[in-house]
Amino acid sequence: MRAMILAAGRGERLKPLTDTTPKPLIEVGGKPLIVRHLERLAAAGFEEVVINLAWLGEQIARHLGRGEAFGLDIRYSQEPPGALETAGGIVQALSMLGDAPFLAVSADVLTDYPFERALEIDITDPAHLVLVDNPPHHPSGDFSLDAGRVRAGGAQRLTYSGIAVFDPVLFAGLSPGRRALRPVLEEAIAEGRVGGERYSGIWADIGTPERLAEAQQSVADDD
Repeated sequence: MRAMILAAGRGERLKPLTDTTPKPLIEVGGKPLIVRHLERLAAAGFEEVVINLAWLGEQIARHLGRGEAFGLDIRYSQEPPGALETAGGIVQALSMLGDAPFLAVSADVLTDYPFERALEIDITDPAHLVLVDNPPHHPSGDFSLDAGRVRAGGAQRLTYSGIAVFDPVLFAGLSPGRRALRPVLEEAIAEGRVGGERYSGIWADIGTPERLAEAQQSVADDD
């Protein structure tokens, strides 16, 4: 199984920090977020990783190289200025990802989700989402979970973590260009074709200076 790290975002809410540093290279506990992902992917048994790039992407490629330092083979999918959003970025990278299901991970989350679990999932749906308890900044959540099936409605809604296993068939037939992921997921959910799990371990979306500060403190407390 290959992995894709979604690293093309601008990080508008983290400005001015992201004016000169791409969000995936922001350090938490002295280590860039994307490096944390790569180290854990390698430890989990992954060998090939695709990373999409846009804003200040050359810094990411220069910092990571071809992945030798991690024991990984890294390939880059360069996007145009402004990026293609999540689904658009995946569509562009499909030729690098191959025909088998792949793990997708947002570069801007801090988590201890065991990536090796993705290698063990019996993929019978085009998407398997990892959902987490709603953080304070997203109290209404995204989807609900019912016996391993992801639903659009439901009383107990959870938040999509930015971690998923996708079968390329989910994106088959989608035209290239800028495209958000949520409408793609909602269509598949309406058809009953999305599975999922609830993860209760460490997870934080590093989307604002306040959340970055919280993550820094959390990592410091764990050391």
